[in-house]
Amino acid sequence: MFKRRTQEAPPNPPQVVKPGGKGRPTPKRRDAEKRNRQPITAPSNRKEAYKKVRERQAADRVKAREGMQRGDEKYLLKRDKGPVRKLARDYVDSRRTVGSYLMYAMFAIVLLSLIPIPAARLLVLFAPPLLLLAVFGEGLLLSRGIKKLAAERYPEESQKGVGMYAAMRAMQIRRLRVPAAQVKIGEKDGI
Repeated sequence: MFKRRTQEAPPNPPQVVKPGGKGRPTPKRRDAEKRNRQPITAPSNRKEAYKKVRERQAADRVKAREGMQRGDEKYLLKRDKGPVRKLARDYVDSRRTVGSYLMYAMFAIVLLSLIPIPAARLLVLFAPPLLLLAVFGEGLLLSRGIKKLAAERYPEESQKGVGMYAAMRAMQIRRLRVPAAQVKIGEKDGI
């Protein structure tokens, strides 16, 4: 009596494809679960698991160290990232600095201190403070130069700490600098 009567459905109903739809039917749950099942390849014991983790971490560290040496922005430390810091590195690396030879000079001074000649002893007394004064003065000049250049080239970037960064890099032995020097001494193209 109150039963609603529906019309008979056509034998082949038209397929309605929504715009932006996925264009295929939703898979059955059992099929989706079967597809997601992967065999578990867990190590058989804890010692083996730790060994695999250590090997993976060692490989990651090697990759990061190589990336840092190349100057790859992805692997650099926060203090080395950014165009201003790259400019500072190139600015320092394109020059010969007294600071990069400071350790060699100090080693020579120690060797001179072993010689029992009065002139050598006098040199050993006055050379270290003079060297440190020269390195300090050079650091100030480099700092001022890079700050001026960075403000000129990258006015929108922060120049905070770039002077000290350049001065500290100038004191490192060139071969031991990280990231490694990307420009040759005397090269002014990148700067």
